[in-house]
Amino acid sequence: MAIGMKQSIQLGQSLVMTPQLQQAIKLLQLSRMELENLINTELVDNPTLDESSESESTTQSINEIEASEAPKVDENPQASEDFNWENYLENVRSTPNLPVYRGGEDELPSYENTLTQPAHLTDHLLWQLQLGGLTDKERQIGEVIIGNINEDGYLQVSVEEIAQKENFDPHEVEAVLYTIQNYDPIGVASRDLKECLLVQIYDMKREDEMLERIVENHLPDLEKKNYQAISKALGLSMEEIIKRIKVIEELEPKPGRAFGGAPAHYIIPDIYIVKRGDEYVVMLNEDGLPKLKISAFYKNLLEKGEFSQAQTKDYVQGKLRSAVWLIRSIHQRQRTIFKVTESIVRQQREFFDKGIAFLKPMVLRDVANDIGMHESTISRVTTNKYVHTPRGIFELKFFFNSGISKVSGGDVASESVKEKVKAIVAQEPPKNPYSDQKIVELLLKENINIARRTVAKYREIMGILPSSKRKKVF
Repeated sequence: MAIGMKQSIQLGQSLVMTPQLQQAIKLLQLSRMELENLINTELVDNPTLDESSESESTTQSINEIEASEAPKVDENPQASEDFNWENYLENVRSTPNLPVYRGGEDELPSYENTLTQPAHLTDHLLWQLQLGGLTDKERQIGEVIIGNINEDGYLQVSVEEIAQKENFDPHEVEAVLYTIQNYDPIGVASRDLKECLLVQIYDMKREDEMLERIVENHLPDLEKKNYQAISKALGLSMEEIIKRIKVIEELEPKPGRAFGGAPAHYIIPDIYIVKRGDEYVVMLNEDGLPKLKISAFYKNLLEKGEFSQAQTKDYVQGKLRSAVWLIRSIHQRQRTIFKVTESIVRQQREFFDKGIAFLKPMVLRDVANDIGMHESTISRVTTNKYVHTPRGIFELKFFFNSGISKVSGGDVASESVKEKVKAIVAQEPPKNPYSDQKIVELLLKENINIARRTVAKYREIMGILPSSKRKKVF
């Protein structure tokens, strides 16, 4: 069989993701902070981009914006010498602006909150260790102990492990550990909950043997609120048991709580919904975002043809095309967020008027069909985006939730059901809290048919304890 070469023509279709389209898709799903970082990076990398010092505002109404159509611009302008960059840039600038929210400084965190840094538990303990009058060896042991304390204030390793690994005497380690446990906060560096509570009881200098015995031997009964078993085991009346339990409830089970936790991150909304009269107005929040414009210097150089080398001219034209595409992509991103939020306002009007109990079931397809976009676009737009409403600040994903069938027909949003479960638990009798089955029966009276396991799932999501742990005897 002879081996040869031949040519053939084949016609086919394929989806090609150009770099510009990939950038536009990426911009849609960026959070506000990520977008700001990307813009600042582009300002450094692209010499044809400038930051505008003008804060442009629009006088167009929302109806005019919806009725207007952005002029179509060639996405792949030719890099030839006769290309009219002036007309090209003028078309981009003629895209209509969107309403922008001009907020006041009263909605921002205080200046002190942006500068101060909360004290760390490790630093707080090391400071006390240096002032404790210990020997060099004791301070060395103390540093090892403090270095093995977790955020809750508990020692994560045993005394024997510290002594063996660092070649210390176990008795010396135990002595330094006892000293640190009496630092502020009292009970820090304890090895378990029992030791933590006992250290705090000893610090209170209460001569009460029964109080110590409750902590030493009856913590499981305390957790289950089985006070009858404690009363029977210790031979005390219920009044005496309750008096001691009140003391235990005032103790801190996590000494490091005041120093732990992640620092507060303030959410800056991407968009505002403001009520004016009987209508809700959607406005973009562009405060803090750099305003981009094309550099007049490089534009004039291209128009006058003052580039002596073709390679330099091609470089500048490439950067100009990249800059124009970035500006258009950012505007398209803002416009898409604006249209999605307007659709949410139209479909969730009762929520904004009456509250979360009137939130309707809604999926991405509902908004996609309303504004004529694909569901994947809506998903990207609503990711990591926050909206400031008269009802509070919500992530745009909050408004998309599944529906739960009503007994008499129709659906109710899952978030509304969660709110009803929370309200039922808040109104339950403290000494006889409702079980999950009882909550199911109460919801059924409100025309909501839901399974017990669903109630348990919603309760866990909201951080509500089971009925046995919500019980309050006194």
